[in-house]
Amino acid sequence: MRSIREEFGKVLSSLGAKYSDLVVLDADCGSHTKSKVFSQKYPERFFNIGISEQDLVGVAAGLAACGKIPIVSCYSMFLMRAWEQIRNTIGRANINVKLVVTHAGASPHADGSSHQCFEDLSIMRVIPNMTVIVPADSKSMALLLEEAVCLKGPVYMRLGRDDVYDVYDGDVHIKIGKANTIVDGSDVSIIASGVLVYEALTASQMLRRDGVSASVIDFHTIKPIDVNAIINEARRTGALVTAEEHSVIGGLGSSVAEVVVGSYPVPMEIVGVRNRFGESSLSYRELLLKLELTASSIYNAARRVLLRKR
Repeated sequence: MRSIREEFGKVLSSLGAKYSDLVVLDADCGSHTKSKVFSQKYPERFFNIGISEQDLVGVAAGLAACGKIPIVSCYSMFLMRAWEQIRNTIGRANINVKLVVTHAGASPHADGSSHQCFEDLSIMRVIPNMTVIVPADSKSMALLLEEAVCLKGPVYMRLGRDDVYDVYDGDVHIKIGKANTIVDGSDVSIIASGVLVYEALTASQMLRRDGVSASVIDFHTIKPIDVNAIINEARRTGALVTAEEHSVIGGLGSSVAEVVVGSYPVPMEIVGVRNRFGESSLSYRELLLKLELTASSIYNAARRVLLRKR
């Protein structure tokens, strides 16, 4: 396991050496988001705007208009304060700003519901021109972040606070907008994002012991969603389960359902946060269990959807 935000700081620093126009902006939380690693190496290209997220976004848009490649670093929950600026300033003009948030989902477990964000993907993917990315681990984050830097237009990338399990090792090819099949199966397809990709892999092993062959697909890009991959899985296995550390409203599950209902209807289950806020917990893992965001919940959803499969 590795801390994805610690890795984010290291990746920022290495990208700074490679891309001279890259600048980083933070809302007075660089020691927490780990953007401070970049600030220590490139102080002249780092801007601490303070606890003023609307200004953070506006300044980033201005820098992008001057030809810079701004990466905005902030807690996911508190960047939501700047949704109007993200929509009107960045989205409408298709400005080249990269929003990379940490402490997403249930990961700030001890801080409680005021800091836990389960709504961000829904309100970001609804913005035209916005690319929305949720990496499964540190390795894929590094690859997707560099690709995002090279991509013209606004990007929202969502990271957690705590250590995450490694999903990928060795050489791996990851492309924005293209889902990655990690396990091939024939009975049911598990479509997952973020930390629930690892949980999906565990659920796939649990199902295998029952004689059920389950695919596991990493949908790291929520928008643009890989429509072809969804339709192919629906046709191939005839049963889908989505899994995300986000509300069941408006996130990965909703994105997949929008494709399925219009192109190839099959039984489907959505594993996610069900119309509730989070709560304080001494353990991230215990909170995921309470929210039913673990391998067991994915396994149970797969068993349910198989009963509905024709």
